[in-house]
Amino acid sequence: MNKIEILTTALEYIEGNLSAEIKTEDVAAECFCSKAALEKMFRCLNHISVHDYIIRRRMTLAARMLVTKPEMNVLDVALAYGYSTGESFSRAFKKVWDCNPSEFRENPQYFELFPRQYPPKMKGDLIMGKNVDISELYELFKTRKNCYFVCCDIAHLVPINEIGHKAGDMAILEALRRMEQEAGEEDVVFRIGGDEFTLLTDNEDAAYAEAIAERIRAYNGKPIVYEGKEIPLSLHIAVTKLSASHIRYNELFDELHNAIEGVKH
Repeated sequence: MNKIEILTTALEYIEGNLSAEIKTEDVAAECFCSKAALEKMFRCLNHISVHDYIIRRRMTLAARMLVTKPEMNVLDVALAYGYSTGESFSRAFKKVWDCNPSEFRENPQYFELFPRQYPPKMKGDLIMGKNVDISELYELFKTRKNCYFVCCDIAHLVPINEIGHKAGDMAILEALRRMEQEAGEEDVVFRIGGDEFTLLTDNEDAAYAEAIAERIRAYNGKPIVYEGKEIPLSLHIAVTKLSASHIRYNELFDELHNAIEGVKH
């Protein structure tokens, strides 16, 4: 298998087994490659291990279940994702969401923190980027084809991750919180990459989107606190709308990423 085939197989296998016990060795065996080779590719793509990716995907789906299925108690949700006790599930949940499941349910946040990934684009032997699953929103894109997007990208996330992956996770959560805080009631925030996010407005007026962008921009420089250390957090922000009335799903990423790239240089 080449790298794309390995990553495709790995991501599909993980997604199909999130409710079962799954180890990195299992994923590597499914891909007919060594554990070390798989870990190297995953770290290049996600800057985290296969194990950490699995936990983040589980906690993302668990968060969705907590919000959309209020009739299920926390232990039921824990069991659905392979945790035998509420305590072990709560520990894993808090590491990802920085709050326990009960607190999250009482004050729901953006719950697609780590959307399902698809294989990245490659250039030669280099991994160039990654796509995430936003297919559930595609119909919304079509109904809001003339509405504006506010696209955001965390500035200097790599140095933050080098301080600690938990610090990187906190930066991602804070970026999403800032966007959610300034979004209108009908606006939708979603993730389109590792440190790239988009707010789809329900408004065809550019001034509306520009006002949101300015309010989000006002947070730039405000720090997150990791292990007692203040880490300034800023976002690159662009306002755009789709260039064509009909756009293919896989072209959405290029349009939105290009808008972000345009304000980074």
